[in-house]
Amino acid sequence: MKNLTTNYIFAILVLFSTLFSTITAADREENAMTADNNEKIIRAFVSSWSELDVDKLVSYFSEDGTYYNMPTQPIKGHENLKNFIAGFIRNWSSTNWEIINLIAKDDVVMVERIDITIVNGKEITLPCLGVFEMQDGKIIEWRDYFDLATYTNALKK
Repeated sequence: MKNLTTNYIFAILVLFSTLFSTITAADREENAMTADNNEKIIRAFVSSWSELDVDKLVSYFSEDGTYYNMPTQPIKGHENLKNFIAGFIRNWSSTNWEIINLIAKDDVVMVERIDITIVNGKEITLPCLGVFEMQDGKIIEWRDYFDLATYTNALKK
C-alpha cells in the first residue's frame, strides 16, 4: 500500500511539473511576443518625434497615460499630454532621436538615446534614457531621465 501511495504521489508530482513547465514555456513565449510588440511600438514612437505631430505622439499613450519628464511634475491624461508636448515643442524646428540601446522585457521597454533638436535656431544634443511601461500596446508610464543643465546651458549659447 505504501508503494502504491508513493507511486501516486510521484505521478501527481510529474503531472504538475509537466503542467507548470508547459505553462511557464507558454508564458515565456507570450512575454517574448509582448516584448517584441512593445519594442516595435516604442521604436515607432521615438521615430514619430521627428514629425512634431502632437496628436500622433499622444495617440501612443493610454487614456490615463503618464509622462514623467523627471525635472518636472508628472503629466497625466491625453489632454494634459497634448498641452505639455505642444508647449514643449513650440520652439522646435526639428528633432531626431537616435536610439543607442533598447531593451524590452515583458511590458517594460528601456531606450538609451541621443536627442538632437533645433530649438530657436540652436542645436541641442541631449543624452536621455526613457523607461516605458506598456499595457495593451499603449504607454501607461514614460519616465525620461536626462541632465536638465545640459539642456538649459545649450539654450544659453
